[in-house]
This record gives sequence, structure tokens and C-alpha cells, in this order.
Amino acid sequence: MSGSASWELPELASLTRRLRDLQETEAVSAAVIASSLDCIVVSDEDGRVVEFNPAAQNTFGYSRDEAVSQPLAELIIPPSMRQLHTDGMARYMRTGIPRVLGRRLELEAMRRDGSTVPVELTITEVRLPERRLFTAHLRDLSARKAAEAEIERQRESLFQSEKMAALGSLLAGVAHELNNPLAVVLGQATMLCDGFAGPSPESAREIERRAKTIEQAAERCARVVRSFLAIARQRKAERREIHLQEVVAQVLDLLAYGLRTAGIGVQTSIPADLPAIGADPDQLHQVLLNLVVNAQQALEAKDGSRMIRISAGHDLRADQLWITIADDGPGVPESIRSRVFDPFFTTKTVGEGTGIGLAVSRGLAEAHGGTLRLLDSSPLGGAHFELRLPRGGATAQAAADDAPAPAPMPARNRHALVVDDEPEIARTLAEILERRGYQCALAANGREARARLGDGPCDLILCDIRMPDTDGPAFYRWLGENRPELTERIVFVTGDTLGPAAGRFLAESGAPVVEKPFTPSDIWRVVASLEPATGR
Repeated sequence: MSGSASWELPELASLTRRLRDLQETEAVSAAVIASSLDCIVVSDEDGRVVEFNPAAQNTFGYSRDEAVSQPLAELIIPPSMRQLHTDGMARYMRTGIPRVLGRRLELEAMRRDGSTVPVELTITEVRLPERRLFTAHLRDLSARKAAEAEIERQRESLFQSEKMAALGSLLAGVAHELNNPLAVVLGQATMLCDGFAGPSPESAREIERRAKTIEQAAERCARVVRSFLAIARQRKAERREIHLQEVVAQVLDLLAYGLRTAGIGVQTSIPADLPAIGADPDQLHQVLLNLVVNAQQALEAKDGSRMIRISAGHDLRADQLWITIADDGPGVPESIRSRVFDPFFTTKTVGEGTGIGLAVSRGLAEAHGGTLRLLDSSPLGGAHFELRLPRGGATAQAAADDAPAPAPMPARNRHALVVDDEPEIARTLAEILERRGYQCALAANGREARARLGDGPCDLILCDIRMPDTDGPAFYRWLGENRPELTERIVFVTGDTLGPAAGRFLAESGAPVVEKPFTPSDIWRVVASLEPATGR
């Protein structure tokens, strides 16, 4: 008896220690599960929940008491995935071949309210003497996905900026090639309007009318070029007071023939009492022209009704004017809506579009402090664009810049040197100066200009920047070393102000500049600013 008792006491002590160890292990496991930042959901072989930790409760919206004993598939698995889950569990229980166990998967889980949450999932199997349990660790990926989306958005924004920079470089070259012939057309037409005296009043008026038409067309081309350059430079637009009704009317007048022959109707709804807006009229004209042309092109391939609706209004709370252009065309597919403002992106065939119209238009809108966006819905069922601009007001400076500069009194015994490798531009500049009394010498580059300066006096220099065989900057540096007084009497007349080298040079020299194409008024405005230096 005593022997048996002596045997039972050590065995009892061992059992007590093992029970205590087991309790400690269970306590540690419970603490780990309870404090885990990840969701831990344990289910049995029947797919019912046996453990649901606090992180899972917070993520999925169920309390532990509500979750335990419930089918896992109906609790957190989206309906579209439940059959796959059920079939997979049945296949594993039948064959023992794992397809998911031990792997990291990214999928979506379902919250109590039916919404889904992206999760990273791993499942491990726990074999007990009488049953098997499956422990699922789920990590909420919402924050990571949001961060990835923001990084992607910033990457796309950077890409957009890079594309706009490339657009600016392209436009700089195009503008430079256009500016030279435009300068000749504009200058000659303006002088023809100002000074023609024909053999009869009737012929004089007819030639003056034709010259005026040339001048207006050249000015329009020049404004378009300057609009492109303003986008590339990210300059603020020069504004004056204008009315949307007038700009819309001008756009529709310009496109009237094409719209009419394509069978496209236009409805306008613009209140007569809409307040004026402070904006650059040419840039606003370009934006609306691009939007209406896009609508026209979308409708030309459509059978049946073809309609464009232009509406405008005043948002009093935001103090903005808005204008929308809607059409009943095919609309913009969801797959490309985010790309319609990308430079060079177009769905048109080769030769029908370049893909820069909407990108340019958005740039012009933003330069005015406004927005241009594609709306989600359209009253006509097709595309629907909205332009918003702050009402603002015209600045006194902008109004002053619009006024023609008064021509100085004719200069007497004044000598000017015109330096340009384009002979027609050089002659046009010389004629502008000669009509005001200057005697002019011409040079094709800086090397020739140095030689001309040795032939006699010089009171004023008009000089191009980009020229072969000694360009404008090299000539300016030579003046600084040999004729420093003339560095205060030089005006650069150029179409290359967007080029980085030209921009740096002009900033460093501080010399006045006139951009090609120019009018006589542009030349005299800057010449007048040099009157003290020229002794006038």
C-alpha cells in the first residue's frame, strides 16, 4: 500500500507540471492570437469558425461570439469565390494534395456590410489526435494598396509632366520655323495697310481690304504660335475683359460651313446677362474651337441625329463661369477616359488628328487658373466636356498692352543696323525703321555686323539671336568688349525665346526683345523704351 502510494505521488506531480505547462502554453498562444496585428481565423474540417481574433473582429465587423461556429465561407468569403473555396476544401480532404496551404495569396475578403477588402492570405494545417484545424492569417492590404495607387498616380503625373516638356520642345521648333515667314507677312501687310496710295480711291480701298485680310490671318497665326509658346513656358495668360457669348459666336462662325455640310445642328444656351470674364480671348477661342472640332469629328462618322449643345452659366458661390460642350456621338469609352488629355494620344486615324488638342486646351485652362474635364454623364448621351474659369477681371496692364504703341517722331540723322540671316525679315525691319526716318544698314550675321559698324555711326541695333557664322550672343559679347556703349542700344528680334540657351542669354544680358512675328507697333514700343539711350 505504501509502495503504491509512493509511486502515485511522483506521477501526480508530473501530471500537475504538464498541466501547468499546457496552461501556460495555451495562455501564451491566446495572448499571441489576441495581440496579433493580422487577422487570425481558425476553422475546422467542416469549415466552421472555431477562433476569431480581435484583429479579425475589427477588420470584418463581427464579434467573436457572432463568428464562432458560423460557416467561414458565408462569413468572410465573397459570393463569387465561395464555390471555389468549397470545392478546394473537398478536394484536399479527399486527396490530401494541397494547392493553397503554405502559399501566400492576394485576394479579396468580405466585410460584414458586404464591402470587400484586399488581403494577403496564408493557411496552415494543424493536425490534432481527433480532428484537423486550418489557421488562416489574413493581412489587410488596404493601406498598402492605397499607397501603391498614390505612387502610381504620382508616376503618371510625372510622366504627364515629361510629355508636356517634350511637347514644349516640339512646339519650340515648330514655332521657330513658322515665326520667320509670319514676321514677313505680318510686317509687310501692316505697312501696306498703313501707307498704300493707289491710282484711284476704289483700287486703293480694294488693295487695302486685301492687305487687311492678310494682316488679320497672319495675326491669327501669330497668336496661335504665341499660345503654344505660352503653354510650353507655363506663362500666365494676358487677360482682358471678354464675353463668352462673343467667343462662342466667333467659333461657330469659323466652323459654320463644316458643321452645316456635315448635317450637325448646334444648340446654344448662354444667358444674355452672363458677366464678362477676365481671360485671354485668343486662348479661350482656341480651347472652345478644339472642343467643338472634336465633337464635330466624333459626329461625322455617326448615322442619324447629329447635335452639339453649348451651354454656359455663372457659379455664384465659386465666382466661376462655366461652359459645357456636349454631343450625341458615341462618347468616350471607359477604358480611355483617363488618357484623353494625354499629349499625342488619339483614337483618330493617321492624318485626322495629332492628339495634342485636348492637352493644349487643358494647359490653356490651367494657365487661366481654371479647369477642363470630361464629365461622367452627358445630356445628349455622347461626350461632355466642361470648362471652368474664375471670373476675375482684366488688368490695367493687359489693357495697356493691347493698345498700339504711339509711333515716335521721325528720327533725323539716326542710323540703325539690322542683323538677321533671313533677308526678307531684315528688309522688313529696315522699312519699318526707315518710314520713321532711320537710315539702315543690313547684315546677315554677327561677323558682317562687326564690319558694318566700322562704316559709320550707329544709334540702334536690331539683331536676331540664331544665325550662322557668329550668332547674336557672340555679337553681343563682342560689343561688350569693343563697343560697350552699343550694348545699351541693342534690341533682339527673335523667334527662339523658348530655347534654353536663348532664354539664358536674354536673362543674363537684360537686353529688350521683340518676338517674331511682330508688327511695326511692336518694334516702336521697344524702340521708344530706348529713347534716352539713343539720344531722342
